[in-house]
Amino acid sequence: MLIENANPFFYPGDRTACLLVHGFTSSPRELSLLGEALASQGHSVLAIRLFAHATRYQDMPRARWQDWIANVEDGWHLLNGRKNPPILIGFSLGGSLSLYFAAHFPVQGVIVIAAPHHLPKDPRLPFLKMMSLFFPYLYSSKPPVWFDQSERHRHIRYPNDSTRALAEVRDFLVHLQQTLPKVTCPVLLIYSKDDPTITTIEQHMDKIALAINSSIKETLFLENSGHILPLDAQREKVIRACLSFISKVAPKQ
Repeated sequence: MLIENANPFFYPGDRTACLLVHGFTSSPRELSLLGEALASQGHSVLAIRLFAHATRYQDMPRARWQDWIANVEDGWHLLNGRKNPPILIGFSLGGSLSLYFAAHFPVQGVIVIAAPHHLPKDPRLPFLKMMSLFFPYLYSSKPPVWFDQSERHRHIRYPNDSTRALAEVRDFLVHLQQTLPKVTCPVLLIYSKDDPTITTIEQHMDKIALAINSSIKETLFLENSGHILPLDAQREKVIRACLSFISKVAPKQ
C-alpha cells in the first residue's frame, strides 16, 4: 500500500517528454511542484516511484540498485523513449540514477538536482551489508534544513534509512563513477552551497561536471536552500532553470 499522496503522477502534453526521478527514501511528491510547472508549459511529465519507496520502510532492505534503474527504464518506455527520447530530471539519488541511465539509453538531456557523486567518508561503509544483519536501520537525528517550509508538506520520506539499502547506494555510486565518461547528452547541474547533505566541500557538482563528456554542460549554484531544492526557498529558480534548459536542448514542437 502506498503512502497517501505519494503516488506516481503523469501529465500529458504536446511538447517535450520529461521523466522525473525522486530521491532516496522519498516519493514522487517531492517533485510534484516541478512537475506541475512543467506541465503548465505543455510538457508531458511522468514522475516514477522507485522500488520499495513510498510504501513501508520495512520494504527497503529488499531493494537493489538495479531495481531502481529498471524503474527508470520502465518510465522511459512508457514515454516511448526510443522514438521520442525524454529529458530526465532527477533529484538527489534520482539525479545520479538519471546520469547512469543516460549513459546507456538515448535521452535529450539530463537535469541533475543535488545528486551525490559519492558517499562521504565513513569507516562503516565497507561493512554495511554485514552490519545490516545486526542493525537493519539507521535513524537520522538531523531533520532536513529548510529555508522556507511553505512546501514542506510535499516532502514525504521514511523515518530511517535501511542499512542494506545504503549499501546499495554505495555500490551504485561506484558504478556511476565508472560510467560518467559515457554521458554525452546535454546536462544541467543544480546544487546549493547551503546543502548539508550534498555538501560543497565534497565537490559533487565539480566531480560530475569534470567526468562527463557532454558537449553542453551547464551549472547553477544556488544559496539559501537546503538539500530539498525542488521545494525550498529557491524552488522558483530551479523551475526557471529547468524550463530554460529544456527550451535550449529539446527540438521545437
